[in-house]
Amino acid sequence: MVRPAVPADAQAIVDIINPIVRETTISFSTEEKTAEEFAALIAGGRPVWVSEHEGRITGYATSFQFRNGPGYARTLEHSIALAPGGRGHGAGRALMAALERHAAANGAHSIFAGVSAENHAGFAFHAAIGFREVARLPRVGWKFGRWLDLVLMQKFLSDPEQGG
Repeated sequence: MVRPAVPADAQAIVDIINPIVRETTISFSTEEKTAEEFAALIAGGRPVWVSEHEGRITGYATSFQFRNGPGYARTLEHSIALAPGGRGHGAGRALMAALERHAAANGAHSIFAGVSAENHAGFAFHAAIGFREVARLPRVGWKFGRWLDLVLMQKFLSDPEQGG
């Protein structure tokens, strides 16, 4: 089941994302999130979706404006993460479908995924749901004492030839 997140979900969300931040190059971030930070994002209106199985949060997805400024208001970037037990059961696809429906209903034209070039599963997942690689940015991330490449993938939520 996928549903909008509530502030009470924040601890479960950070329990999913913080091991990824700590232990992998899936995220270039080196700073762990706190439940208070995430609860404030949710309470402040950030669209966050969670997948839930047998009463347990198994993943989350959120979106935010791609870059600052009014010219980018209809272009989003997203973040998605699944708990190890939440992978391979369709939760990621369900989360992205909910996020994309919400984004399109609120006027978003396209959505980006910033995928670590080392995250082959993330690249394959996004390609399978309609994202296409549009750029590779060499050595833009630094983590674990080495440079990391970023792959930008994009999916259009409305006709790219139209204004809507």
